[in-house]
Amino acid sequence: MPQSILIIDDEEKLSALMARIIGLEGYEVLQAPTAVQGLKVLEQQDVLVVLSDVKLPDANGVELVKEIKARKNYAEVICLTAYGNIPDGVAAIKNGAFDYITKGDDNDRILPLLSKAFEKAQVQYRLFQLENKLLKRYSFDTIIGNSNAIKQAIDLAKRVSVTNTTVLLLGETGTGKEVFAQAIHYNSNRKDKSFVAINCSAFSTELLESELFGYKAGAFTGAAKDKKGLIEEADGGTLFLDEIGEMSIDLQAKLLRVLESGEFIKLGQTKTQKADIRIVAATNRSLEQEAEKGTFRRDLYYRLSTFVINLPSLNNRAEDIGPLATHYLKEFAVKTNPAVKHIDPAFITALQKHQWKGNIRELRNVIERAVILAPGDTLSVDLLPFDFMAGEPSPSGVFDLSEIEKRHIRYVMAYTKGNKTEAARLLNIGLTTLYRKIDEYQIGVV
Repeated sequence: MPQSILIIDDEEKLSALMARIIGLEGYEVLQAPTAVQGLKVLEQQDVLVVLSDVKLPDANGVELVKEIKARKNYAEVICLTAYGNIPDGVAAIKNGAFDYITKGDDNDRILPLLSKAFEKAQVQYRLFQLENKLLKRYSFDTIIGNSNAIKQAIDLAKRVSVTNTTVLLLGETGTGKEVFAQAIHYNSNRKDKSFVAINCSAFSTELLESELFGYKAGAFTGAAKDKKGLIEEADGGTLFLDEIGEMSIDLQAKLLRVLESGEFIKLGQTKTQKADIRIVAATNRSLEQEAEKGTFRRDLYYRLSTFVINLPSLNNRAEDIGPLATHYLKEFAVKTNPAVKHIDPAFITALQKHQWKGNIRELRNVIERAVILAPGDTLSVDLLPFDFMAGEPSPSGVFDLSEIEKRHIRYVMAYTKGNKTEAARLLNIGLTTLYRKIDEYQIGVV
C-alpha cells in the first residue's frame, strides 16, 4: 500500500517545514514547486494524498484538482491558500478536493485532516486495485488463441464492446461464450456497473420469469417479501442471457419489451419500471431456424441479432490446442500438482486428433485430470482418459491389458482423491487386492 503524500507549493521554506512535520507522522513526503513537476511526480509515484497550494507559478490549484483526479482518481487533494475565499472553496470541492483550508489559520487542522484524507484514499486505492484485477482478468488478452477464427471473433467483440449494442453470441457448448460476454462488459463504458448472468435452460418458465423480473410480496405462494429481479440488478450494466434459445415464447415477449423500451413489470405489480441494461445473449442453436419453426419469436431474433459473433469450435482451431493446454497445465499445476512442468509433444498431437464435443470446457477437464494423475513432471499420452481415443488407435500403441488396468486404477484413485477404501468399492475388488495392484503397478499416492 502506498504511503506517499505529495506537497505542491513554490514556497520552499513552508513546503520544507510541512514536509518535516508530516514526515514525523510516518508518511513518505514528496515535494514539487510547480504543477507540471507535481503531475510528473504523480505519474511516477503511487501518491495517495496531495497538498496543493492554490496559487502556483504555472497553474491555479483549484483547477489542478480536476487534473489530479483525472490521473489518479483514488488520490485525495487538500487545497492550501494564503487568502481563503468562499467561491474558490466551493469550486475546489466541486472539482473533487477533499478540503480547502487557509494557511496559518488552519495549521492545527492539517494533520487530522491529512489522516482522514489518507484513510479515505487507502480505501479508494484498494477498490482501484480490485477493479484493475477485474479488468485484467476479463481482458480480451486473456482469450487464448492465434487462429484466424478466434482472432476474428475477438476483433468483432472489441469493436462492439465500446458501444451499447445488443450482442448475440453463437457457438457450440463450451466455446467460451460467457468469457466473451464478460470481456465485452468489462471493456465497455458499463464496466463499473454489474455484470449479471443467467442460464435460461436451468430454470422452468415460471422460475425464470421471477428471476429475471423479480416479484412483489404476495405475488404467489412463498413470495414472503419483495425480490429484485436480475434486470433490476443489472441496471446500468450488462445482462448476459445464456442459452436464450431455451426461453419460452411467452417470456420472449416480455423480454422484447425490455429491449424495445427498457421497461418491465415485476410479478404481482401493475406499475412499470425502467432499467438501462445492455443485453448480451448466447445460444448453441440456430435462432433463425427456431423462428422458422415458430419456437422463437422472429421479432426478438431480429432485435438480438443486431450484432452477431460466431465463436469457433475447438475442432476448427486445432493450432490453439497447444497454447490452451499449456495455459491450463500452469493453472492446475499450482493448485494440485506443482511437480508437473512439461507436456510431451505426443500428448499435444493426441489432443489435436481428438474430436472435441465439449470444446474448451472438455479440454480444460482433460488437462486438469492429467495433471492430477501425472506421476512425474510431464504430461504424457498414457494420462489421457481410457475413453478419450474411443474408436481410434491408441496414441501410445497400448493394447496390453495390464497397462489398461493400471490406467484405470490410477484414474479411480484420482477420482476418490486417494481414498483406497472407496476406490476398492468402485472397482469392485477387495482392499487387499487394490493394495497389491498399487504396489505391482507402482501407482503413486494421489
